[in-house]
Amino acid sequence: METVEGVIVVTTEGIPGYRIVEVRGIARGGIVKATHIGRDIMALLRNIKGGEVKEYTEMLAEAREEALRRMALRAREMGANAVVGVRFATSNVGSSVAEVYAYGTAVVVEKE
Repeated sequence: METVEGVIVVTTEGIPGYRIVEVRGIARGGIVKATHIGRDIMALLRNIKGGEVKEYTEMLAEAREEALRRMALRAREMGANAVVGVRFATSNVGSSVAEVYAYGTAVVVEKE
């Protein structure tokens, strides 16, 4: 179980030890992130050699964290204290530009 911006965030449909008392709706958070020329040059060189492209791995990790944070903030705005069933989606928007999207069901939970 993880807490982001004061909101419990889980990928499961429930939270052990808690009871869902109200469903507030879908909480969403997204970011479109682009690389910079330095990362692109390093990625090109790594692509020639083969192996992990660490510059892009880092960029997408940062984007996932920000999408998760924005989703949690939206859930708080909706009056929720937890988000269950959290999922991520990614897509290419353009060359070296990616969208990362986090979503789940914003709920109000109470300890059992």
